[in-house]
Amino acid sequence: MPPPKSKGGKMLGLINWRLKVTINDGRALTGQMLAFDRHMNLVLADCEEFRRVRPKKKAGETEAPAEQEMKRTLGLVILRGETVVSLSVEGPPPVVDEDKKNAMPAGPGRGMPAVGMPPMGRPPMPFAPPGMPGPPPGFRPPGFPPGAPFPPPPGFGGPPPPGFQPPPQ
Repeated sequence: MPPPKSKGGKMLGLINWRLKVTINDGRALTGQMLAFDRHMNLVLADCEEFRRVRPKKKAGETEAPAEQEMKRTLGLVILRGETVVSLSVEGPPPVVDEDKKNAMPAGPGRGMPAVGMPPMGRPPMPFAPPGMPGPPPGFRPPGFPPGAPFPPPPGFGGPPPPGFQPPPQ
């Protein structure tokens, strides 16, 4: 069964299909097409290379030995489009169960809700940071009377603690 027609052209309909690609030096590459571009550069997964090799003729033999086909596993391949001579469909895309498509593999831990944990994020500051007198003009927190000065943050605005020595000058 040929691949289904798609709006993006024939190549888009071949995504994830198993293809046999012949390149200009005579080799054939078979793999699952993951991507392509306008230059016909291809990305093939689980790629295997097939090439025909003629063994050398030995002295004294009259007939040439038969060609051998050598196979080599390559894995993930990015193939330059300039070298592509032909494409043919070898097989359909692999079947994926709908249940397994979006599932993540199980990890080593145990998923549990965080009970009694504080909410994520930074807690609101009950006072202005040092060096800032308060919120910008026109902004007042709810329940804060307009025009009232902000109280100093804890530890500031009172007498120095006992035993405090000012730095030497």
